Order: sequence, then C-alpha cells, then structure tokens
Amino acid sequence: MNTILVGLQWGDEGKGKLIDILAKDADFIVRYQGGNNAGHTVVVNNKSYVFHLIPSGILHKDKTCLIGNGVVIDPEALLGEIATLKKEGIEYHGRLKISSQAHVIFPYHRILDSLRESKRHLRIGTTGRGIGPCYADKVARCGIRICDLFNPKLFSQKLKDNLNEKNDIFRKAFHHQGFRFEALYRQYRAYARKLKPYICNVPLVLAQAREGGKSILFEGAQGSFLDIDFGTYPFVTSSSATAGGACIGTGVAPTSIDKVIGVVKAYTTRVGEGPFVTEFKAPLNDSIREKGREFGSTTGRPRRCGWFDNVMVRFSCLVNGVSEMAVMKLDVLDELKTLKICTAYKYKGKTFTEFPYDLEVLTKAKPVYEELAGWQRNISNVRYYAELPDNAKRYLDRLQELLKVKISYISVGSKREETIIR
Repeated sequence: MNTILVGLQWGDEGKGKLIDILAKDADFIVRYQGGNNAGHTVVVNNKSYVFHLIPSGILHKDKTCLIGNGVVIDPEALLGEIATLKKEGIEYHGRLKISSQAHVIFPYHRILDSLRESKRHLRIGTTGRGIGPCYADKVARCGIRICDLFNPKLFSQKLKDNLNEKNDIFRKAFHHQGFRFEALYRQYRAYARKLKPYICNVPLVLAQAREGGKSILFEGAQGSFLDIDFGTYPFVTSSSATAGGACIGTGVAPTSIDKVIGVVKAYTTRVGEGPFVTEFKAPLNDSIREKGREFGSTTGRPRRCGWFDNVMVRFSCLVNGVSEMAVMKLDVLDELKTLKICTAYKYKGKTFTEFPYDLEVLTKAKPVYEELAGWQRNISNVRYYAELPDNAKRYLDRLQELLKVKISYISVGSKREETIIR
C-alpha cells in the first residue's frame, strides 16, 4: 500500500503525529517537498521530537526514511538533525537516505530571502530559511544539487557562476558585501563528505521497494493552501505541497499511489501573512492559541487561529483526491459552548460556496457560518468513537457530510495513544 499524507489547510495540521502512527505499517517513509521551513512534532513517552528535514518515521527503528529530490536541503540544518538523532540514541545508520538530485541551500539563499522580504510592500511572511530563493534557482536552472557537491570541478564552476550573479545583486540592490568563493567551496565540500554515506538514487530505491511488495508512506510538509499553484498566492511556500508533489518530488509514478489521507485541524490556523476569512477575534484567538500550543515548531511564531473553513478544505479534498481524512486537535475545542463551521463567503452581495482565488475577495469577504453546540467535556482519555460526547460526534459527522470524505482518524491529544482510529 502506497499512501500520501497531505495537509489540507495552511500547514501545522498535525501531520507529524499521524505519520508517526502510520509508520508502523509502512516499510519506507519519504519526505517529498519543502525544506527546513517545515516542522513536524511527534510526542513519544512524554518527550517531544521536532523534525524539519528528516521524515518523522525515523523514530521507528525498522523503517527506512528517505528525503526526495523535491526537498531543498540546508546541509548544516540536516547534519544538525542527524547529530540530534545520535545524541538521543536513535539508530539511523542504513535507514536514512537522501536523493542525489535534491537542491542545496547556500547562505546566499538565506540572506537573499531576508533582504527581499525587507524590501517588499506586500510581505509574505517568509521564514528566512532560503527556501524560496533555492527553488527559484532550481527553476532558473542555475541551482546546485547534492550530486554536484561530489564533483569538485563542476561544483567550483557552478558556485562561481552563482556568486558572480548573486554578489552583483547583493552589492547593487541591497548594499551587501556578498560572499567569497573559497570559504563557501571548502565549507560545502566538507558537508559533502559528511553526507556521502546517505546519498542514493531515490526513484530507483522506491521502484525496488515496490517490486519487493514494500509499503511506502509519502510525507508532505506545509499544507495545500501553501502550495505554489493552488495556495493563497503569493502568501504560499515555493513547492508543490499537494498530493501531486509526492510524484514530482520522489520520482514515483501516479499509478503507484493507492491512497491519499488528508489531514486537518478541527479548527484552522495560519502562520504569517495572508488572508484568513474565519480568523478569530483577539480573546478567542489567544485562548485557542494557548490551549492548542499554536506556536510554529520552526520559527516559534504565534499562529493565527479561526473556525473550520469548509470552503477551503472541500477544495483541498478535490485537488488532492483525498480518500479519507484525519481530524487533529479535536480536544482543543473541549471548552467551547458553541462551534462554527464556515460554509460560504460573502463579498459585495455575492455568496461564494466554491473557493475564490481573487485576493481582494479573500481579504475582505465575510464568512457564512453554521453553528453547532459544543460538548464542554475533556475528551483526551477517549479511545473509541462511540465514547465521544454526542455533540463531538455531531460536529465530526457534519464535517464528514460537508466534505463527503470519511474521517478515519481523530486526535484527542498530542501523544501517540491519544488517537481514535475508526
């Protein structure tokens, strides 16, 4: 069984926890896009692990974890994560593999990311990790891949070409001194030596896995509404964060995918800038943020919180071909007397039941809500759907009815065991 796990909102849906749960039934776990701007949190035995590049399944000692060609890799960040695995006593030798075709983030990408953001009138809320500029180089065909680091002559030529262009931009547009070739060349050649044991041909490894009847789990980062094509552009990431990105970012054919599991929160959150039709007002925003610990695992930035947006998620289900769903953090809503689900947007006398891409509409539209009664009971100790309060079941049943997709997983807490599997 080859399964894609994809976020259906603006990321931070709880994919890390679900990947950790599903990994026990998979042989290979593959990360297919994004970079260290993502953060997946897993809680095991009351200990939190945060992964930015390494697939969350690495905590399962008999699983092989791969980083696909669709991911952009900051070698310093990746080696830092590997060092953390070693420190925590997590055995990863022979289980961690990295695509030779993945593109590499350099310091000039990170600096360029921050400088460009500082010049914008319409700021997009970048993490400053250099993700966007690295993907831009990839598309502009001047990027440097992992495999290039192992060819001294080619790497030297590519790095010099990049620095000639980038340093010109730094000095003329941003009055920044730029970067020196020798220091970067030596630094990244040293990274290459450390990463060499992990490098492989990911499409070939996965093809052999499929031929051997192995099960593959594809781990997406961010969420569908941060997708470069289908997200709330320009307030998006720079990669294909929908299910289709799994094929692009690993070299696995679409015909090999058996199932797509979509992940949502029981409410909605977003980090950084951009439209958010169902955003809470301050008092409720603050209380849900505190109860849900809604702070970015990568940047620590506070997340904006709001009601569940069916208009968004229904479109995500369509774009991703979702087979079944997981609803995470249902317990965060425990104390609320009334819950709301957004079923449409209104703007200038027009009602939108399908997601509109006009930025003006998304920025100024008012939500149309359905209201349901809350359950006002702690549900973190519930392990079976039948034991949920009636109003919690009504809320989930209504989401399922609106989205026309079965809800198979319900998270009622941050721990592995605090999950209902239907």
